[in-house]
Amino acid sequence: MSITFVRVDDRMIHGQTCTRWALEYPCDGLVAVNDAAATNPVLKAAYKNAAGKKTFVWTFEDWRKKCQKVIESDTRYFLITKNPVDMKKILIDQDFNPGVKTVVIGPCNDRPGAIQLGNNQSITQEEAEALEAMMQAGYEIEFALIKEKAIGNWKKFRSQFGFN
Repeated sequence: MSITFVRVDDRMIHGQTCTRWALEYPCDGLVAVNDAAATNPVLKAAYKNAAGKKTFVWTFEDWRKKCQKVIESDTRYFLITKNPVDMKKILIDQDFNPGVKTVVIGPCNDRPGAIQLGNNQSITQEEAEALEAMMQAGYEIEFALIKEKAIGNWKKFRSQFGFN
C-alpha cells in the first residue's frame, strides 16, 4: 500500500504533519492536492521546503493523471487536501480508493458561517455535506489536530448539520 494516511488540513503541509503523524503512520513522502497552491510558485516552494520529505503539490488535474502511479509506488505517501470538499472530490467524485478507510480532519480555521467543533476545527455546511458523503461511502472521519487531542468521530457532530 502506498498511501498510509489521508488528512484534511487547511495548512496542508507543516512540521506537525511531517513529524508527529509520521510516528503513527509510516511516510516517505507527501502528496498535497490543491489547485491554488499548485499554481502559485511561492506557495508550492514553501510547502515543498516545509516537509523535509519527497513532496508533491498537485492540481486536481495532475492528481487525476498521476494517482495510479502513487498507488503503484513503493513510496509511502500521505494524501492531503486543504478542505473536506476537496477530499470528497478525490475519494467520492473520482472514486479513488486510497487503501485507507480513515480520513483525519486536522485544522479547519474558524470562518463566517462555520460551526466550531473543537479548537481550530470549524466546519461549514458544504464541508459537512462532503464529510457525510465520505462517511456514507464507508470512511471513518476522525477529528484530530494530533492523535492525543482527537475530539471524536464525524458521527458525534453530524446532527449539528442536519444529518440524522
